[in-house]
Amino acid sequence: MCGIVGLYAPGVADPLDLTRQMAAVIAHRGPDDEGFLQDGAFAMGMRRLSIIDLAGGHQPMTDETGNLSIVYNGEIYNYRELRETLLARGRRFRTNSDTEVILRAFEEYGPQCVHRFNGMFAFAIWDHSARKLFIARDRMGVKPLYYALGDGAFVFGSEVKAIVAAQLFPKRLRPEAVWHYLSFRYIPQSTCIWEQVTKLPPGHYLTLTTDDMRVAVERYWDIPDSDAEPMDRPGELARFAELFEDAVRLRLIADVPVGILLSGGLDSSAVAAAVRRVHSAPVKTFSIGFRDGGEADESRYARIVADTLGTDHFEMHVGQEEFEAWMPEFVWAADEPLADSAALPLYFVSQLAAKHVKVVLSGEGSDELLAGYQFESILSYLAKATRQARVGSAVLASLPNGVGSFVRRLAKERSFERLFVPPGDMLRHLAPNMTHAFTSAEKRQLWPAAPRVEDSEELVRRVYDRAVNGDDLRAILYVFSQDWLVEDLLMKADKMTMAASIELRVPFLDYRLVEWLTSRPASSKLMFNGNGSVTRKVLLREYAASRLPREIIERPKVGFATPVMTWIKKDRRGLVSNALRAPGSWVRSEFHPQELDRLLAQAPHDERSATQVWHLYVLEAWAQRWL
Repeated sequence: MCGIVGLYAPGVADPLDLTRQMAAVIAHRGPDDEGFLQDGAFAMGMRRLSIIDLAGGHQPMTDETGNLSIVYNGEIYNYRELRETLLARGRRFRTNSDTEVILRAFEEYGPQCVHRFNGMFAFAIWDHSARKLFIARDRMGVKPLYYALGDGAFVFGSEVKAIVAAQLFPKRLRPEAVWHYLSFRYIPQSTCIWEQVTKLPPGHYLTLTTDDMRVAVERYWDIPDSDAEPMDRPGELARFAELFEDAVRLRLIADVPVGILLSGGLDSSAVAAAVRRVHSAPVKTFSIGFRDGGEADESRYARIVADTLGTDHFEMHVGQEEFEAWMPEFVWAADEPLADSAALPLYFVSQLAAKHVKVVLSGEGSDELLAGYQFESILSYLAKATRQARVGSAVLASLPNGVGSFVRRLAKERSFERLFVPPGDMLRHLAPNMTHAFTSAEKRQLWPAAPRVEDSEELVRRVYDRAVNGDDLRAILYVFSQDWLVEDLLMKADKMTMAASIELRVPFLDYRLVEWLTSRPASSKLMFNGNGSVTRKVLLREYAASRLPREIIERPKVGFATPVMTWIKKDRRGLVSNALRAPGSWVRSEFHPQELDRLLAQAPHDERSATQVWHLYVLEAWAQRWL
């Protein structure tokens, strides 16, 4: 696990020194080692958290011909098998590191080497003779990678702050990113909060040709959209166990201690149970609780799992005082506005784990692959809206052309357009996604001077356009996995754990497991029972039934619960209201003051208003640190 940086900038007098400055601001990603390389106007560097081949994995690494050099962030879990394959093909190795495996695979297969990697990664390979740069990001987007192009320069880095530190581009806020953040609580898809900075999407690689500064971005992998062969439930469960436990086994490979972030929920508990199945050595688990957290304090469930599995368990408790002191550090670590309150426990439990281990496993991705949220409610609403649309479409078809056009225009203006949407387009029209903090109308009321950009829901609809299968649940899970999972959950997971200088691994996102689970029927994930109830994450619950206490398997899902919203509502110390009413408040200067005051007045009594205030408070804290 590392932080990588690099640039091609012919107009810079000392690109190597500038690269060192970029790496310095992400030193938390790699406190163990650093390395740099320059070739004319090109330079790249890294900060290393040593996990595999502690002595031989120094970067940048260059092949024996001196033609290819690599910097790399992540882990290739199948590197040993790939190494044997490459040895058989005549490649020779000087180290036991997975970094060299990537370099040799690129020599052997070129850009198509990415198809052979099972892991999380963001790497850059510089071709000295061709003067070309190749950059790739892993299939599911576990590791972030940003880049900027313009004014005759190209810059890349593991975090936005590294690109900002280069100071090669004007630091201008991207208004449409703020617009979308207000809806989603994160900056969606390839957009970045700063103009000229872009995220390389998951499953993509980029090639920079320096003679004409041309950048080509290409998708090399997508979640497949196909059905697998039918299987009976015992066979299906056996295959799930095989894939899941192998994913866990691979993610235990390290030359340093490995632990587990244990929330007490089903996902991380199942990871812990799988570790005990495939790993005989003692295991350390870590959990977080809240003082006066009420239902948000799940630490007792984590203790139940730890006691059942016999792990060496550590826990800590935090409260509102830590929350208040944490905000400036959080918005710095997060790079961009990110109003996910679960970042709070993740940050502190990572700090706890870092005292004992360098690598931790967690349960991210399970909900998006196995239907762990209230997808049954979405499907029910979709079915109801589709039935209404069939009636509406029939009525519309019976009207004269002029009248029909008037009715359709009126429906759009009065927000009942869905009554006349063709039934087959209903899923795309509704575009279910995880968060809807502000509607477009609410954003316009709050931000009268907002840029005239497309509705945020259109971003989600374009992802639905890629989900072509007729299975509604599969399409919804695809979208959740491509947007919410990547830009909220995985971004938060990477930034918060790396702020503590530890590596996070996510077994549920092993691409083999992702492909297989996606191909399974909806009933393997979401089962409607005869009594009107529903069972979510069917295969995972059946896997856990013989491995975890019933109390863990049957408890309702609460996510990574926090009492942050309670603190926001009560605001006993005036932290939030003072921040949003202060004379120097960026949010107050940009948004309508009376609308801000209305939301602050409603927040103690209304959940939606409190959520909106939380979004604005995070944005204000971010602006105070970054603008």
